[in-house]
Amino acid sequence: MMKFLLAAVNAKYIHSNLAIYSLKAYAEEQRKNSPDCKPWRVELGEYTINQNTAEILGDIYKRKPDAVGFSCYIWNMDTVERLASLLHKVMPDMPVWLGGPEVSHEAEMWLARLPGVRGIMIGEGEETFSELLDYYEGERESLAQIRGLCYREADGIGPATGYGEQTGHTIEGVARVKDMAEGGTHIRRTADRPPLEMSRIPFPYQGMFRRDVSANYFVHKIIYYESSRGCPFSCGYCLSSLDKKLRFRDLALVKEELQVFLDAKVAQVKFIDRTFNCKKSHAMAIWSYLAEHDNGVTNFHFEIAADLLDEDMLAVLSAMRPGLVQLEIGVQTTCGEALAAVGRKTDPERIGQMVERVSSFHNIHQHLDLIAGLPMEGYERFARSFDDVYAMGPDQLQLGFLKVLRGSVMREQASRYGLVYDDRPPYEVLFTDWLSYEELLRLKQIEELVETYYNSGQFKLTLKAMGHRFASSFAMFEEMAEYFAASGYFGLNPDREARYGRILSFLGERCPEYKEVDRQLLTWDFYLRENAKKRPGFALDQLPWKERISCFFTEENKTGRYFPHYKGLSCRQLIHNVHLEAYTWDIPVLAETGMVEERVMLVCYDYGMREPLSYNSAVTIL
Repeated sequence: MMKFLLAAVNAKYIHSNLAIYSLKAYAEEQRKNSPDCKPWRVELGEYTINQNTAEILGDIYKRKPDAVGFSCYIWNMDTVERLASLLHKVMPDMPVWLGGPEVSHEAEMWLARLPGVRGIMIGEGEETFSELLDYYEGERESLAQIRGLCYREADGIGPATGYGEQTGHTIEGVARVKDMAEGGTHIRRTADRPPLEMSRIPFPYQGMFRRDVSANYFVHKIIYYESSRGCPFSCGYCLSSLDKKLRFRDLALVKEELQVFLDAKVAQVKFIDRTFNCKKSHAMAIWSYLAEHDNGVTNFHFEIAADLLDEDMLAVLSAMRPGLVQLEIGVQTTCGEALAAVGRKTDPERIGQMVERVSSFHNIHQHLDLIAGLPMEGYERFARSFDDVYAMGPDQLQLGFLKVLRGSVMREQASRYGLVYDDRPPYEVLFTDWLSYEELLRLKQIEELVETYYNSGQFKLTLKAMGHRFASSFAMFEEMAEYFAASGYFGLNPDREARYGRILSFLGERCPEYKEVDRQLLTWDFYLRENAKKRPGFALDQLPWKERISCFFTEENKTGRYFPHYKGLSCRQLIHNVHLEAYTWDIPVLAETGMVEERVMLVCYDYGMREPLSYNSAVTIL
């Protein structure tokens, strides 16, 4: 029995690879419908880029596959290249195949570069992979009969499987592309394969959420799912814009499959649809189903175009359980010239309005994206885009950098816009006619600070109060970056209290008149998230209020006035769940207005009643 191993090298352990599950499911469905076919076995292997390459190589070798296929992306291509080379050395007779977005463009170049690779499956791989299995079982005479392939033709019989390809056939749609100096072999490319009807693809996770299966694997994984393929937009930096045939999975199938996730109570399902709400009826049906069948646990992630939201969609979203869905919104830039240069048709003003509307529901996490290095947008104009998006108040702001991908319009137009980029994945831009390399390095530092201090959600009130003291949000992070660079803070990995200490030292130099106020701001943020057993060094001495705090817990233990849900717990147990902190300034007013007002206040942080989106504790001001 032939064994074909489909291997995925994921970016993180919590990720799963939908592609290999889909290929396996489709091939098995085709084989089930063709009972006369010879038996074969498809195995899946998921690894991560953080694993030692020798460890992955050893696992593949021990599995003893007859052929192996890798799913290739910009984040794993370096690892895949090395594995392909090593496999060719330790298992020289085993065919190695590649597929995925990273190798579907310039496939001939990849084969010339990787002599140990037999071929590449181009574009959508379900049908191509199924027919490739037929070929290795001798049910197809030649690889030239399979559409969607670019392969290295070899004479004779392949010793690993007993099946090979006789050269010399004349097949319509196949042409010799490039002669190779490898014993007379050459590269062939077959005709493109038409897009696959989405509803023909079986559910990729069929049978995998039984207790005996999922408990050991999927419980800590992000589950990826797709209900559509293709994209109606033409963004020049994105490969999805090349697939103009927009296809949707039958809604009856989608609902049936979503119920599998709901019944299994998986933690998160991430839709990989490129613009989920581009078809209103499709999006509304799925969101309505999830709202009606919510299991109280599972979170569903969608990438949407916020400017396509309307009142009907907003009505459905507003009624959802907090945490049921989260939205990823690609703003990318608010510069009209940059939007026009990349062929992106969006309305930044309407995006801001819709983000504000969704924020007002207090039930949906919103993740907004920006791209630095776009044509027509220099450093100062990007600062305006940053301020525009920051003002929208997203839960997370992803500051990314233009990737000049193989096959993208941006790569074709790189010389036109002076785009200079890294030749190795992920092909990030280095500088443009509008943005210098020095400015890009500064933006990289700002990106790190945004990730640490904004996206962590641990400094919410502090950042809000700081915003009143700087010319703009971007200027605030820019000055922080300058201070952190001068202090040698970048490149280190401090613990949480050290991160608080660094921002306090920055503020002490930049705004020394607020020193005592900022200590209390950071203390509020610290206890808002952290049920700490050890007080941070910057916190205000609580000795003047020690007796009052002690009396509060004694009285609360008797009456349950403020925390009736802890009624019956001992005083020690109450203290374990609730922290009481005294302040001498009105911290909420300071964060909202920037006004410094003296006010002694006792604040309770209840860690048993956390907000579902931010995970911040509930706050009661006594």
